[in-house]
This record gives sequence, structure tokens and C-alpha cells, in this order.
Amino acid sequence: MVAVNPARRRITAVAVVAALGAGAWAAWHAGRPVPAPAVSYTLLDGSTAGLKQLQGKVVLVNFWATTCAICLAEMPRMVATHLKYQPRGFETVAVAMRWDPPAHVIRYAQARRLPFGVAIDTTGEIARRFGDVEVTPTSVLINRRGEIVKRFVGEPDFPRLHELVEKLLAEA
Repeated sequence: MVAVNPARRRITAVAVVAALGAGAWAAWHAGRPVPAPAVSYTLLDGSTAGLKQLQGKVVLVNFWATTCAICLAEMPRMVATHLKYQPRGFETVAVAMRWDPPAHVIRYAQARRLPFGVAIDTTGEIARRFGDVEVTPTSVLINRRGEIVKRFVGEPDFPRLHELVEKLLAEA
């Protein structure tokens, strides 16, 4: 009989559970909209906000980091998307990842005058509630009913994103 290291058994079990959980989450979200998590967050200006307050609007939650080159490259297009659709009921929330130094996030957001809410997920709770987001950028599109309709991992296909936003804004 071969002795199995208990620590190795725990790591293997955790990896299996994580893989199954991620697969189940992806399968669950693939076919139909599901409710977005009712997360609350503190914005850089110190105010507290939450997704419940944005129900009735189409919302893009963008997980990003100042250390992510793709995130920084896509940010001007995120800003342009926000400015284009905001008058019609669209909101963007940029969620900086837990590993991003808060001073860097604040400096970046102020220097670029980001026109949407920016939160720092210092505990990782927001990313966890959105299906354990670890890859940046990851963006989640939410309809007016507060349901997740699309998840983009990596830079979104902006024409496709705009097409979906147009469709969601047209819904009653």
C-alpha cells in the first residue's frame, strides 16, 4: 500500500472541487441569464454603492488591474463605451483586483479622469461573488433586470459588446 501525503490529498481535493465549481458556474451561465450577485463596494470617492442601486440600467462590471497591460490598453475603449451609452441608461463599474496597489489605482483613475465608478476589491470578495474572477481583464454585462447575460474574459470584442448593449438598452 502506498502512503499518500495528507497535504497533497487536500490540495488535490481542493483543485478538483475548484475545477468542478468553475465548470458548473460556466455551464450555469452559458445557457440563460442568472442574477448578478448583490455586491456592495466603496468607490474611490469614499461613497458606498452596490449593484442593487443600478437595477434598471444596463451595467458593465470590468475587473482590471493597473499591472495588466491589456486592461490599460482597453481602458480608453471602456471610457468611450461608457460615454456613448450612459445617456441611455448604461453604467460601468471598474473593479480593481485585490493585488492592485490602491495608490496606483487612485493615481490612474484620477490621471485618466475615469468617468465611471471605480472600486478596489481589497478582499477579493467581489471577484469571488462573480465566479472567482482571477484573469484580468474580465468584464460582465448585466441587463436591466440585474441578470448576467455575457462574460468577456480578456479584452472584449467591442463591436460585439456594443451590439449587445444596444440590444439590452432596447429591452423594456
